[in-house]
Amino acid sequence: MPQGYAQIEQKKKEQVVPNPSPAATLPGLEERGERLRRVLPEAEWELARPTIAAIEEWKRQRHAIVLAHNYQTPEIFHGVADLTGDSLALAQQAAATEAEVIVLAGVHFMAETAKIINPVKTVLIPDPQAGCTLADAITAADVRLLRERYPGVPVVTYVNTSAEVKAESDICCTSSNAVEVVESLGVPRVIFLPDEYLGRFVASQTAVEVILWKGHCIVHERFTPEEIGRWRRAYGGDLEVLAHPECPPEVLAAADYVGSTSGMVRHLEAAPAPRVLLVTECSMSDNVAVNFPGIEFVRPCNLCPYMKRITLPKILDSLIHLRYEVAVDPDVARRARRAVERMLAVGRGRGG
Repeated sequence: MPQGYAQIEQKKKEQVVPNPSPAATLPGLEERGERLRRVLPEAEWELARPTIAAIEEWKRQRHAIVLAHNYQTPEIFHGVADLTGDSLALAQQAAATEAEVIVLAGVHFMAETAKIINPVKTVLIPDPQAGCTLADAITAADVRLLRERYPGVPVVTYVNTSAEVKAESDICCTSSNAVEVVESLGVPRVIFLPDEYLGRFVASQTAVEVILWKGHCIVHERFTPEEIGRWRRAYGGDLEVLAHPECPPEVLAAADYVGSTSGMVRHLEAAPAPRVLLVTECSMSDNVAVNFPGIEFVRPCNLCPYMKRITLPKILDSLIHLRYEVAVDPDVARRARRAVERMLAVGRGRGG
């Protein structure tokens, strides 16, 4: 693209676009408000309402949708998201959407994955600093060195990784289908990257030998079995503990159920308990509580600082100015797309 043309296009994106002056009441706005009032005080809903209304108008203007991860705050998850779920669900939904613009309310690797699947669509992340400790734990060069050390051993890469790492992998997985992905390869040994604890859980569920990497999630690695023991003593025998497999093995051993965030929801739908502790990112409990008014959710509030970088004002700003657009090198995207599509072909496994 000629330099002058590129500069003109950039200025178009950066210019201030007039606010379309959203009406006080929009189709669906009151329904969103009703859901939010179940977990937010009335005053917080009223404060968020004008921004939510403006976002809804701008989504119409841009032919855009908002995809929100389960760890987003309720005003995003219930207030403006069109599609929600765990990493696998967001990848599947991104692959199916007809929207021209995708705003990813999550962390950067999720936006990259959406772009990999939708190379011709505009994919935006409201804050490019919304990263992930797992994605930061490994590089493409690390994967190449592992291949040299273990020649012929396929690489299974957790979706919580950069596009460059996915491009060096044979197949991706999420916490909901990691066991099925590993077993789908039909080999006796795999390299599993980068989450050590998820890898250990996978190894406990399959006869396949799993070579691990020492990557950890900043949220889940902080949970301890002692903490779960304190909650059980405080709340008695009717407390059911559901843990994410990114937690340390001793935490999983102390839980009643282990599964992905979507797996937790399905578990509660099938067998609701009177009192539940979700051992995962704190906002998950807030978002799930809306659909389970009969369950008391105990909240050990470990927050992801990266997820919390995404806010309603940043989503609005992203839609108005079409920023920050996610770009992936075409060759990297092509190779990463192969690994992601193989993951999507496996689908959702027993864990979710």
